[in-house]
Amino acid sequence: MHTLELYLSPETAASEESIQSASARELRVPVEKISAISIKKRSIDARRAPIKIRLVLEVYIDEAVPEVVSTVYHQIKETDRKVIIVGCGPAGMFAALHLLERGIKPILIERGKAVRERRRDLAAINKERVVDSDSNYCFGEGGAGTYSDGKLYTRSGKRGSIEKVLKIFTEHGADERIRYEAHPHIGTNKLPGIVSAMSDTIRAYGGEIYFEQRLSNLILEGNQIKAVQTAQGKEFTGDAVILATGHSARDIFELLDKKGIEIEAKPYALGVRIEHPQQLIDKIQYHCDVRGPYLPPSSYSLVEQVGGRGVFSFCMCPGGIIAPAATAPGEIVVNGWSPSKRNNPFANSGMVVALNEKDFIPFKQFGALAALEYQRQVEQKAFVLGGGDLTAPGQKLLDFLNKKDSSGSLHTSYIPGVRAVPLDEVLPGEIARSLRGGLQAMGKKMRGYLSEESVLVGVESRTSSPVRIPRDRETLRHPQIENLFPCGEGAGYAGGIVSAAMDGIRCAEMV
Repeated sequence: MHTLELYLSPETAASEESIQSASARELRVPVEKISAISIKKRSIDARRAPIKIRLVLEVYIDEAVPEVVSTVYHQIKETDRKVIIVGCGPAGMFAALHLLERGIKPILIERGKAVRERRRDLAAINKERVVDSDSNYCFGEGGAGTYSDGKLYTRSGKRGSIEKVLKIFTEHGADERIRYEAHPHIGTNKLPGIVSAMSDTIRAYGGEIYFEQRLSNLILEGNQIKAVQTAQGKEFTGDAVILATGHSARDIFELLDKKGIEIEAKPYALGVRIEHPQQLIDKIQYHCDVRGPYLPPSSYSLVEQVGGRGVFSFCMCPGGIIAPAATAPGEIVVNGWSPSKRNNPFANSGMVVALNEKDFIPFKQFGALAALEYQRQVEQKAFVLGGGDLTAPGQKLLDFLNKKDSSGSLHTSYIPGVRAVPLDEVLPGEIARSLRGGLQAMGKKMRGYLSEESVLVGVESRTSSPVRIPRDRETLRHPQIENLFPCGEGAGYAGGIVSAAMDGIRCAEMV
């Protein structure tokens, strides 16, 4: 087997036959000698024209390709150990699958509905402007990522775990390309089927999943959780509890605080969604007037330091849609997602400012929930200023930079609609100032980014959890509760689908 790095034109890289021919030329062997080619990495080099596709390949010459071994799960018996997993997002689901690899029975409880039943509640948010506190863009089978994009890249360097996560996704129906794309993405239209297939695997090997069961109480005995109770009247017992409720389960944070279980306020980032025509972003990034047929809709990643604060793009969605991600009535939260083809006319991204502990001092009476309360009050203010009906407050980008009121209608992909509101009235003063400075600096680096066609929509406030649930660095156990394993984004240890899934696997392994 030979490892090969090639830089090819987008058209050449789109053809398996052309890749094979280019590999044969590079290795100086006849094409017919190549028995197989495995793509290990694919990325776009758009630093200068002409744009190239970088491929890292494993080329097999007159030899058999190693057989791919499927993940092995064990059939669970009633006498086996049981672990309760609270939350059926990526952290919870991958924890459950890993427990099945180890012969341990997972019992998943999820406050929301099964993935396909969630669609009706999401439609009600967009059309009727009604938010179900247990079934929405954040809560339900598959978690927040299922209906808000399914981007699979992470900054984590734990390559082995990343490969395991991507392998499990492909075993349940995801396209094989996610295993080698530099920025793998499944798409909101395809994730529901994949999530359902993962649930089917959990059940097929003896795991249990209970939907519409919201955790309401923990029964403690000394330093152990003896049982968990739900608001619907069920009680579950197990040898350990993996708490993987996601970054928006505020009632769980409040429950832990009430029970005297240690939690702590955690800084996160706050800002807006910024939306451009996708064609404009393509023109800037690809240095062309019209994107060619062999290139995907382009993305970007921007970061600046303004007055000691980080200002950065977050969860960039090419060809995407801005979605209403509130988890309770009376608040505005926006997020973004893209279908698998990323073929919508707009590109949107979170554009956020890092908060710090000083920001939460006015809320110190809320103790460990100070950062959460800061977040909640900004979201509620956005709801009121938007008009009180899930219409989001927004402003034209250039008007925000020039501190000028926006006039006329604001055309965006956000279905409930956007009302022109000066965002300085929505965002805390330091955040608005830093955001303005960051955008101005970004416009100098990315010429054309500060466009008359761009709109800011508020607020992007669920970038990560406002609470951290402490755990031992080695055992991942909570310092007070011996059989409690805080896990994933909600506990403050992940940021996105892949890192949450990896943390779920780690917690399951520690159990």
